[in-house]
Amino acid sequence: MPQPAIFFGHGSPMNALGGPYADVWRDVGVSVGKPRGVVMISAHWETDGLGVTAQPQPETIHDFGGFTDELHAMQYPAPGSPELAARVSALTGATPTTQWGLDHGTWSVLAHVWPEADVPVVQLSLNRRLDAQGHFDLARKLSALRDEGVVIAGSGDFVHNLRTWKRAGGEAYGWASGFNEAVKSALLRGDDAALIDWVGLAEDAQLSVPTDEHYLPLLYVAAQRRPGDDVSFFNDVIEGGSISMTGVRIGQA
Repeated sequence: MPQPAIFFGHGSPMNALGGPYADVWRDVGVSVGKPRGVVMISAHWETDGLGVTAQPQPETIHDFGGFTDELHAMQYPAPGSPELAARVSALTGATPTTQWGLDHGTWSVLAHVWPEADVPVVQLSLNRRLDAQGHFDLARKLSALRDEGVVIAGSGDFVHNLRTWKRAGGEAYGWASGFNEAVKSALLRGDDAALIDWVGLAEDAQLSVPTDEHYLPLLYVAAQRRPGDDVSFFNDVIEGGSISMTGVRIGQA
């Protein structure tokens, strides 16, 4: 059976330390089991050109500031996989590199999905030179990996507006919940064109996606859908009014 494709709404780095979202991520990992590897596309690695991490033991990157000492000290020592990186390179033309590791978009989630850190992980960068259609077309090239025991994963938030985020919490803004529901609806009906042209998905869509780096990883997961694949959601919550924690699972229900 092909491995699933999974998008994680990662939210705050503090979720790495646990909580209700992390509990659900752990359940996701239990249901998937132990794949041969993971290819992760994180909102937090953008490059000019396309790169893929290729070191045997990637560094845990603390690419944030102002959080607790406990979070800054956290390590996720999952192995890399030069062999998987070479396979990704052959499929996509990505350049293998040792100049990156696992950023918090990756390890803050996977530390709960596979807490034993025993599943090899490589990251594929977001190529700034591509538009949304280009990212989707690139993602399609990864599809064969699902049949080779590899999970294709994305990490971001498809509603991500930090300027309007309510530190004290509160109800979701109408535009945020509207866009969240529009994305889910497009995923359920398999409307790839709508997901690619996300500006037209809902009124005030650009309030939900003021910059696209947190949205684009979703396209890498949506592009993996095959006829007969189920689509389901988890952690379907909008945090602080304008950060969507919604996760998406495609295939292997």
